Amino acid sequence: MAQMVKAMQASRNLGLHVMPTFSGALLWHTMYPWPQRPAGLVELGFQELAKRWLPLLNKAEEYGVDLAYEIHPGEDLHDGVTFERFLEATGNHPRVHILYDPSHFILQCLDYIGYLDCYKDHIRAFHVKDAEYHASPRSGVYGGYQGWKDRPGRFRTPGDGQVDFKRVFSTLTQNGFTSWAVLEWEDCIKDSVQGAREGADFIRSMLIDVPTRAFDDFAGGAQDVQTNYRILGLQP
Repeated sequence: MAQMVKAMQASRNLGLHVMPTFSGALLWHTMYPWPQRPAGLVELGFQELAKRWLPLLNKAEEYGVDLAYEIHPGEDLHDGVTFERFLEATGNHPRVHILYDPSHFILQCLDYIGYLDCYKDHIRAFHVKDAEYHASPRSGVYGGYQGWKDRPGRFRTPGDGQVDFKRVFSTLTQNGFTSWAVLEWEDCIKDSVQGAREGADFIRSMLIDVPTRAFDDFAGGAQDVQTNYRILGLQP
C-alpha cells in the first residue's frame, strides 16, 4: 500500500491526474473451472478485492488521482463485465476507471470499438498496442503453452496487427478523450528499437486536431424564422 500511495503523491506532484494500475487476481484461476465454481465464490472474490482496494481508492480521492485499471487477462478485471462487478463492489467509487488497451480485446475476441462507447465515461488512459489473432486447427486463444511466435494470438507493433487504430483514435476523440496515447511495445517478430521508432511515428500520424467549427458552417448562419418558413413553403 505504501508504494501505491507514493506513486499517487508522485503523480500529483507531476501534475498527473491519472495513474495506471492492475487490479490483481483472486479469481483468475477459477475463470474456466471444472467442476463449476461454488455458489457465491465470484461475489465473495470481488467483495474481497474491493475491500483491499478501498483504502487506496480513498487515498486516490485525497490526492485527486484517478486509478485506471488496465483491463487485462490474468487480472480479475479483464473485460467489461468484470470491471462493472468491481465498480459495484466498491460502491461506484469515483476513482475507479479504465486503462484501455485494444490488443487484449483482439485476443479475447471482444468488440474493442463498442467498448469505447460503452465505457467512455471511465476510460482515462490508453495503451497503443497492436495484436493479431489467426484461427488455428491446433491451438486456441490460450496458446497451448507455446512461445509467442507460434501462438494464434500474439502482440504486434502498432500498425502491424489487426487493431483498427483509425477507428479507435476517431472514437476516442469523438468521446472527448484528452489524455495520453502511450506506446506499449510487445512484438515477437520485430526488434524493439525499430518498433519504438515506427510506433512513435504511427501514433503521431493517428493524432486528431479537434475542429474549432463545423466543416459546413459556411452554409449556416443565424436563425431566421421567416427564412425557415420560406424554405418549407409555408407562411408564418
